Amino acid sequence: MKKILFFLFSMPVLCLAQTADEAMLQKISDEILTNGNAYELLRQLTKGIGGRLAGSPQFAKAVQWGKTTLEQQGADKVWLQECMVPHWIRGGQDKAVITQIGDKKVNRPLDVLALGNSLGNGTVTAEVICVADFTELEKRKNEVKGKIVYYNHAFDPRFIKTFEAYGEAVVYRGAGPSRAAKYGAVGIMIRSMTESVANDPHTGGTRYNDSFPKIPAIAVGPRDADYVWEQGRKANLTMSMTTNGHFLPDTIGHNVIGELTGSEFPNEIITVGGHLDSWDVNEGATDDGTGIVHTVEIMRAMKALGIKPRHTIRFVFFANEENGLRGGTKYAQEAKAKNEKHIFALESDAGGFTPRGFSLQLSKEQLAKVRSWIPLLAKYGTNEISGDGGGADVGPLNRLLGTPVGELMPDSQRYFDVHHARTDVLENVNKRELSLGAVNMAGLIYLVDKYGL
Repeated sequence: MKKILFFLFSMPVLCLAQTADEAMLQKISDEILTNGNAYELLRQLTKGIGGRLAGSPQFAKAVQWGKTTLEQQGADKVWLQECMVPHWIRGGQDKAVITQIGDKKVNRPLDVLALGNSLGNGTVTAEVICVADFTELEKRKNEVKGKIVYYNHAFDPRFIKTFEAYGEAVVYRGAGPSRAAKYGAVGIMIRSMTESVANDPHTGGTRYNDSFPKIPAIAVGPRDADYVWEQGRKANLTMSMTTNGHFLPDTIGHNVIGELTGSEFPNEIITVGGHLDSWDVNEGATDDGTGIVHTVEIMRAMKALGIKPRHTIRFVFFANEENGLRGGTKYAQEAKAKNEKHIFALESDAGGFTPRGFSLQLSKEQLAKVRSWIPLLAKYGTNEISGDGGGADVGPLNRLLGTPVGELMPDSQRYFDVHHARTDVLENVNKRELSLGAVNMAGLIYLVDKYGL
């Protein structure tokens, strides 16, 4: 009987709380959709600065833009957190040409980009061995010495969530050079990490195994990839590839951090952010300019609505996600050194497309609690909250401090059309979809701040 009475008396309180939350989330949505300036800030970042690879002058310019932007949007406190970052440069135009097919001399250029962090010193000319995957490489390892290995591993179209296809395929970008160098290859080429029907090559970071030679590595556009595969399965190919990627000494970079101080628990921190760096071949609009302006817009909306968070909320522009993860690592290391209490960290690094939900790394109990908020967030786009893990830059907080982490998950079908390609420009970001991402992130941050995990 006592339990029944408690339930009956508590129902009005629960209904009032839900009604208040619905009203606040509606206010947040209205504010962002009516007065938001995320798209204009993205225009400043992409058209005013452009590609901003860590260590570059453009990245340094983006840091100052970020600091000024957070100050102008009303952060209680803004500072730069120094970290050393790698300084890889492309070193010139990347080229590849098929020079011979069978006994026939040809001059067939390919649309290519050197992989980030790859090393090159001019032109390599050699016969091409075309393999579907690592399994075929192992079977044909005795044929590899002195040749350029082409990996034709494509995205598996059966994955509805395209990040799963990317996760399966990206190992060829990361480990492909060293796996081929182990058997004496002099260079490698991969099929770009995309299902795009365009012929744009997609760059992205690779990793060398120090036990083997560091050979040059390129990615080829999808249509040219089809051509190489078709020709290479019928006849011997010879290719010349020219790259000049190299490292300069590590240099000073910065995380940009803004803060709204908590009214009740100032020493308990919620982090929200994206990464400020991008690849050098595009404007870094979707990867990850959208995450940066999502972050700013959440803070702007909270200030505009007079929301005083209970916990301190930090808005972080992370340095060097693309080719080192130095920014996210530094942020977590310093948090641990200072014995800070981080209760949640959320990032946006999956694009500015229509929001579908969140991917979180929480305990079962915490995940159940967050999923109970889906009815509040569903009208804005959040219909799924998975336990599939958080993003790259907040990952170190989870590993070093055990902080619950998460990532906004927009619709992913178009993300890999532009990811790491020259097509990642402002024009391929939809203003309304971008704003809706900020609405959903702000809603989740509001609920975590109010109810905790």
